Amino acid sequence: MPWSEAIKHLYAAFAPGSCVAQVARDHDISTGLIYTWRRRLRQDLADQGFVEAAMEAEPIKEAAPSGEVIVVELTGSGRIRSCGSAPPLLVSAVLRALR
Repeated sequence: MPWSEAIKHLYAAFAPGSCVAQVARDHDISTGLIYTWRRRLRQDLADQGFVEAAMEAEPIKEAAPSGEVIVVELTGSGRIRSCGSAPPLLVSAVLRALR
C-alpha cells in the first residue's frame, strides 16, 4: 500500500470521534498496522525536527506554583503559556517548532 494511502487511513482512524477498529475493518487492515503507521509517521516527523502539539479550547487560568508565567502571543492564532518551572529544553523545543 502506498504511504499516501496509509496517511489517509491514519487521518480517518485518529479523527475526533473516530474508532481505530472501525476504520481498520472498513479497509480490511489490522489495528496493529494502523498503530505501526502512526509510530512510523511520528518518528519521521521527529527526525525532521517537528514535535506533536495540541491546543486546548479553554485558556489556562492557573499560574505556576511560583506565580511565574511566560506568555507568547502568536499573530492571529492565539497564545502559548508556559509556567516558570517548565524545563528550558521543553520551552525551547516548542518555540523552535512554531517558527
